[in-house]
Amino acid sequence: MTDHLAPNPQRRLLLQGAVAGAAATGLALPGMASAKTTAAQDATAWAEQLRSGEVTPLEALEAAIARVDALPKLNAVVIRDFELARTQAKKLSALGRAERAEATKNAPLWGVPFLIKDLGQYLQGTVTTNGCAFFKDAVAAHSSTLVQRYQGAGLNLFGKTASPEFGMTTTTESRLYGATPNPWNAAHTTGGSSGGTAAAVAAGIVPLAHASDGGGSIRIPAAHCGLFGLKPSRGRVPSGPDVLEGSMGLSIHHAISRSVRDSALLLDLTAGPEIGTRVYPPGGAPGSYLQALLQRPGKLRIALWRKNYFGVPVHADCLAAMDAAAKACQAMGHHLEEKMPELPVQEIYAGMGPAMGAALLHTITRREQQLGRAVREDEMEPLDWATLQQAKKATAQQLYAARLGFDKAGQLIDAFFADYDLILSPTTAVPAQKLGVLKLDQPFQSYAREAMNSSAFTSLFNISGHPAMSVPAHWTADGLPVGAHFVAPYGREDRLLALAAQLEQATPWAQRMPDLTPFKA
Repeated sequence: MTDHLAPNPQRRLLLQGAVAGAAATGLALPGMASAKTTAAQDATAWAEQLRSGEVTPLEALEAAIARVDALPKLNAVVIRDFELARTQAKKLSALGRAERAEATKNAPLWGVPFLIKDLGQYLQGTVTTNGCAFFKDAVAAHSSTLVQRYQGAGLNLFGKTASPEFGMTTTTESRLYGATPNPWNAAHTTGGSSGGTAAAVAAGIVPLAHASDGGGSIRIPAAHCGLFGLKPSRGRVPSGPDVLEGSMGLSIHHAISRSVRDSALLLDLTAGPEIGTRVYPPGGAPGSYLQALLQRPGKLRIALWRKNYFGVPVHADCLAAMDAAAKACQAMGHHLEEKMPELPVQEIYAGMGPAMGAALLHTITRREQQLGRAVREDEMEPLDWATLQQAKKATAQQLYAARLGFDKAGQLIDAFFADYDLILSPTTAVPAQKLGVLKLDQPFQSYAREAMNSSAFTSLFNISGHPAMSVPAHWTADGLPVGAHFVAPYGREDRLLALAAQLEQATPWAQRMPDLTPFKA
């Protein structure tokens, strides 16, 4: 006999009323409304409640949707796949106890509501716009490999988060959807390009959501929104089946999360080669990434980078974030010293533009073929339109040299890691900038100057392919979060996660929540 959960009006009121009364605690599920700990707020804890039957998948979904609806000025979720998710949630919620136990056996995140970024990932039968008007009705014919793995893990995808057009800037503002403001201060950016994801997690809509990173786009929004953001090694997480290495290897997918353990669990559930994969990083320490959180990393040799390779001045608050992380590491017994390798900056960085331009050109050309017409200038942001025209003029030699430059960066930083276990730097050179200064409708020089303030430390490791993370480390006097940035040898996400778990215990951040009043209707 099926043992459906008995209706509980009080519980449903609590779930759906979470929006109005629990802005300071994230998404208020039963038993979590007054919780202040990381474990009580993360997806792992949600999954435990769903697995036990304390909460149904439909209740969890409706609470997340209510949270989206209650914060319309946040503009974090720009594509609503709510009905598709409701159909799935109703199906899951109808399972009896035995059926639920069987269903959850190999799906650790069964029934947990989840969001994917509106860029480069596809859920069959739904729209992915890439933040661009030319794709505003582009319905996916199939699901991406990573999306299939999310579904296999039990996640219930109910929408897509805001991205700037093609992820080509470090803010989340587009002509198509407008601006996504920072939950900590509505006048400032969330960062980009995974700013919609960061806003959704910071506001408690979900505790974990998909993000991608082609120059810092996981780590920068995580830093600006007081969250944990891990960029895996090149090749760790699948990008296909359409493109196996995004932007010639620059771009990689994973997530932004409130807790470290959620990030580790999701990596366990999604990492691994897909059909056609030829480049895959080594596994690091034996065991799962979750198990890595329980391992003390030993005494680590950490190289401090107080400067960047572009001579961009570093704001005092960003140095304070790095120094706070350094102090915490020293207190845990790790050894730190200032050391940077000599790098041929021009040779290494010259390929970023051609690689990203080639990826943009390919994406636009495929859409033109589908529609049977050319893209119009008014369907793209001005700077992206200029990038597209430049990409059409690129030579084969430029693209080949770009990949050689990426390889050179990998070689030199691998050699540097012969003497160090990790690198520590600021995540960004400045705290979250004001909205508007990073938009794609301005002269290139002013845009590039501001973009460099965001990505001076992060983009190198997209070029080299090394794993890196941003950890909350500091808040400015006016309440903006600032991150510290760690980089590990290729394939050593386990080392980053082990240290992140230490830092999460030493300097907890999950209990800090923004005032969401400005984002309500």
